[in-house]
Amino acid sequence: MFMAYFSLFFHAIIALLSWYATLAIASLAGNNTDHLALLAIKSSITHDPQRVLDTWNTSLHFCQWQGVTCGHRHPRVTVLDLRSRGLVGSLPPHIENLSFLRERYGYTIIASTVAEANSQQIIGGLSKDIGLQLPNLMDLELWSNRLTGSLPSSISNCSNLKYLDLGDNGFARKVHINFRGIPNLTRMQLSANRLGSWEHDDMNFIDSMINCSNLEILDLGSNQLRGMLPSSIGNLSSQLTILDLDNNFIYGTVPSGIGNLVKLTVMALFSNQLTGIIPNEVGNLRFLVILYLDFNNFTGSLPDFLGNLSSLSTLALSDNTLQGQIPASLGKCKSLSVLRLSRNNFSGLIRKELFQPSALFDLDFSQNHLVGPLPHEIGNLKNLMSLNLSHNHLVGKIPDAIRSCTSLEYLGLAANSFEGLIPPAFRALRGIRSLDLSSNNFSGKIPIFLEQLNLSSLNLSFNNLDGEVPTRGIFKNASAIAICGNGRLCEGIRELGLPRCDMVARSKKGFRLILVVVPLFSSLVVLAIVLSLLFCWQRRKREAQPTEASHGQPFSRVSYGSIRKATNDFSERNLIGTGTFSVVYKGILEAGAAMVAIKVLKLDNQGALKSFMAECEALKNIRHRNLVKIITSCSSVDYQGVDFKALVYEFMPNGNLDTWLHPSQEQETDTEEATPRRLSLRQRVTIALDVAHAIHYLHQDCEIPIIHCDLKPNNILLDNDMVAHVGDFGLAKFLPLKPHESSSIGIRGTIGYAAPEYGLGSEMTKEGDIYSFGIMLLEMMTGKRPTDKDFAEGSNLHDYVKTALPNRDMEIIEPTILHALVEDEARKWKRLEDVIISLCRMGLACSTESPRERMDASKIVHELHRINAVIVASI
Repeated sequence: MFMAYFSLFFHAIIALLSWYATLAIASLAGNNTDHLALLAIKSSITHDPQRVLDTWNTSLHFCQWQGVTCGHRHPRVTVLDLRSRGLVGSLPPHIENLSFLRERYGYTIIASTVAEANSQQIIGGLSKDIGLQLPNLMDLELWSNRLTGSLPSSISNCSNLKYLDLGDNGFARKVHINFRGIPNLTRMQLSANRLGSWEHDDMNFIDSMINCSNLEILDLGSNQLRGMLPSSIGNLSSQLTILDLDNNFIYGTVPSGIGNLVKLTVMALFSNQLTGIIPNEVGNLRFLVILYLDFNNFTGSLPDFLGNLSSLSTLALSDNTLQGQIPASLGKCKSLSVLRLSRNNFSGLIRKELFQPSALFDLDFSQNHLVGPLPHEIGNLKNLMSLNLSHNHLVGKIPDAIRSCTSLEYLGLAANSFEGLIPPAFRALRGIRSLDLSSNNFSGKIPIFLEQLNLSSLNLSFNNLDGEVPTRGIFKNASAIAICGNGRLCEGIRELGLPRCDMVARSKKGFRLILVVVPLFSSLVVLAIVLSLLFCWQRRKREAQPTEASHGQPFSRVSYGSIRKATNDFSERNLIGTGTFSVVYKGILEAGAAMVAIKVLKLDNQGALKSFMAECEALKNIRHRNLVKIITSCSSVDYQGVDFKALVYEFMPNGNLDTWLHPSQEQETDTEEATPRRLSLRQRVTIALDVAHAIHYLHQDCEIPIIHCDLKPNNILLDNDMVAHVGDFGLAKFLPLKPHESSSIGIRGTIGYAAPEYGLGSEMTKEGDIYSFGIMLLEMMTGKRPTDKDFAEGSNLHDYVKTALPNRDMEIIEPTILHALVEDEARKWKRLEDVIISLCRMGLACSTESPRERMDASKIVHELHRINAVIVASI
């Protein structure tokens, strides 16, 4: 009996050892398979600008190679992340041998933020068996590449798939995938391909998504999908927040079931062939932020329920055949910033209630049948940047209240019946770049003040203007102005070909002036001599007037005495900041007026005067809602006869970004509200977007591009609504640079934020500002300054973040951000975690050592808008 048990035990041991041996051999075989697959991927790369694949060699185990992550319990590849590396190559079939792969990011995932044109993209196609070979795949993101061929239906075997992003490639043919087998899918983006066919109803594809109960983002925009929206669209996931079907060939009506998608924040159906009315069920979408229905064939009137969508920020209904009056209820949408209703059949008056949403910055009612005057309430829209009312039947004079729209850059009033003089209120529109007043009934002379505006386009044609055409400013460029159809205009520059003005009338006018001026001049000479003697006698009280002031502002002239009084004799209690070249005080220049910020130059410091002149020059002709607004300046002497120079700005009650990112103990709690000075993730993204808009304006929208040269949190100021404004242009430069501004000047900006090439004597460039923005974005996410003492010698903030991604990303994030996130639901956590990683990667892409590999301002703005939409959808 004993021998029998012993024999049984012995055979069990042998079997167990054999099983372990088999397992070990299988593991080794699996390791070898992964190793060979990675080497095959390396051989397919034709360009590796960051030398990422240098680590892919035999001196390291492949689990330690850059971009490769292995599982904790076995050395098998589970994550392959090669995004933001600038790699170029094809997608080899060997990648499917990485059978344990759970996440795969393409060579240029988030490619639109780092790639230049099509020079850094994956080419080729996806294997038809990818879903069979990689059943554990959880995340497949290969957007913005050059992948072609058919979309493999085997993806439906990836039952654990959560994220599928194959947008902006060249996939073609009808979608054959049945997504019923992928219940965990939360994001699907197949936009900008050539999916669809003309022979079938491609919208049946929606039915295959019904089982995806966790779906949050569905993006099929910019394909060739054809058909009617099925009623089953209302049975899609109740978690759906983004529905994007734009730029397809979808026809028919919008089904009433759309109202079941109650968590939608973004609905984009523009550029299709949709007909019928806007269904009432859209009013159920109370969380809607963005609604794009433009470029379709919608009919009927604009429903009143749109005014109940309190979160609505963008409403685009242009290029339809809508009619009736524009409902006043839209004025209840306090968050509305973009309202585009152009090229419809709207009629009636423009209701004053429409001008209540102060957040509006883009308003387009052009090419309709609107009548009546322009309401005085237009002055409420202080953030308005673009106003287009062209091709309507509006009448009367332009209200003086338009002077309050100081952020206006485009004003289109063409083809109406406005009358009277070109209003003097236009003098206050210092940021205006394009002004179209053509085909109206304006009369009188062309105002001289138009010469001083920063216009790049001016159309005054077909009015009743008369007199001499100015010759300075925009009037020096005949190709930038249009004045035909005004039969009584004369002279101007030679290229206009206008007749000479009536010399007789001018002579009579001149003679009358002589009769008045000569005696008056004699009296003034005597008076000037007397005043000169008094001036010398009271030199201590001599005060020179400002050399430059903002036209139309409340304080067009300010003296040293006024500034001294406003700051309470430059009291420390009024001191709000200090820098190398200046100190900043708060004060009130006139009783009952608003608080202002007064920047007093330290003229004893070398470079302070140059800084003052640079800032005046930079701010003279620029205007943007995200730039600090200058009110006036002062160039005078103090009571001791010493030179005194100051700039007066709009006051920003929430201080600068640095005090919010790194609050002192005194600043940790607001004494008035007793609330912590903390920025939420959404606030940080909004601030970053504000700064990006300002950079885009300076780099690409100014008549002469401007480089700020000193972007950092101290120079980002926050107003009462936490809107960010870029300030301090003391180091700003205009492009192209002058010879003395080139490499000889050495490093510019602040240590840690200044681009590394500046330290090598390179010229200032737009890419230098992008580097500073990238470092600032990383600082906003990590809470660490670029000069933090925790960084070892030779290391920096960029390297600190780069080495932590993607496995230790949450370890480096500023704790207060995470504290706010952990209170959310788990699915929101995952999505917001992706947002944080995207922001970190954007900061890295902006702060790369090579200037050519940095993002440009347009791509930054585009990507931040996308990220902001995801955050809004998560709230």
